[in-house]
Amino acid sequence: MKFTKMHGAGNDYVYIDCFQEKVEYPKELAIRVSDRHKGIGSDGLVLILPSDTCDFRMRMFNMDGSEAQMCGNATRCIGKYVYDNGYTQKQKITLETKAGVKILELFPVNGKVEKVKVDMGEPVLLTSKVPVKWNEEKLINQEIDFNSEKIAITAVSMGNPHAVTFVPSVTDLELERIGKKIENHPMFPEKTNVEFVEILSPNRAKMRVWERGSGETQACGTGACATLVAAVLNNKLERKATISLLGGDLELEWNEKNNHVYMTGEAVKVFEGEIEA
Repeated sequence: MKFTKMHGAGNDYVYIDCFQEKVEYPKELAIRVSDRHKGIGSDGLVLILPSDTCDFRMRMFNMDGSEAQMCGNATRCIGKYVYDNGYTQKQKITLETKAGVKILELFPVNGKVEKVKVDMGEPVLLTSKVPVKWNEEKLINQEIDFNSEKIAITAVSMGNPHAVTFVPSVTDLELERIGKKIENHPMFPEKTNVEFVEILSPNRAKMRVWERGSGETQACGTGACATLVAAVLNNKLERKATISLLGGDLELEWNEKNNHVYMTGEAVKVFEGEIEA
């Protein structure tokens, strides 16, 4: 079975072209290929599939085999893959995900896509839809007791759940200990991704992310979008800002007219290979 390793801002996945290959057990394959010692090494597995309603469809699996609704960084890499490999000549395509249809704008240079802008849709703030168990319609900058440790969070869904918290420094941070604690708290029935955010200026912030099912990753596209929304709601960032992650920068905009969040960033092919099915 052929595969392509790609990353967006360091958020790396193994991609399988399901126009050419058949994956019968994606959860088991995700666990196998993600192992950084015995496998290829990645944050998970992404399947590129045909769609009945859009130009293309994606399924994605975390490194523990759990299936996620979508991944912002992975969508950009899919845009690059389908264009660079001749599946489309369009520079604006639709992508079917478990979090709805995403619109991708491709920016090719000399026939190869280098950057992709994704319309990530509208953020979801209703606690029942995030989902998060809370007695109010929204959870914005509320201090929660996480096993005797009080942490202020803002809950946002960008197709998957996020808990955003603002910290003085993302360097001096017990990310794994705190991230696990919040991810697995019973107030999040589907678990949650956790973003730790350091504000640098009105239009720039640094972020580290603890992804449910994967642990700390170099970047998270939906997490960066959720971070921008949470920061605007808390009067910490303007509606257009750059979020710096461990793997690189993402350009974000929360459009006031249509309420959509737009994310622009790189898409990079690392290498190709072949594994036993």
